[in-house]
Amino acid sequence: MSKYQFFCKPDSNRREFTYLDMDGDTFIDEKRQLIAIGFEVEGDVIYADSPQEAIDKFQSNFSAPLEDYSNSHVAGGIATFVIEAVKTLRNSAKK
Repeated sequence: MSKYQFFCKPDSNRREFTYLDMDGDTFIDEKRQLIAIGFEVEGDVIYADSPQEAIDKFQSNFSAPLEDYSNSHVAGGIATFVIEAVKTLRNSAKK
């Protein structure tokens, strides 16, 4: 089973995305390149037997229950608040 990390364009509602196989030799370099051109890490790592299975899980918002669970705890809620605040400030600074 492989690990996949997904990246989205900001404010695209997960419609503009790509992914990387985290086990690949060039994962770190490719991740840096995606971030440099404006993509952001979206959600948690997805474990799947194939790229298509990973895409299907990503498009079904498979990670949403995990996010809800982490936000149900004070520490997780604070972490989400800080992350979203930083994203908002960064987007405001770009405009």
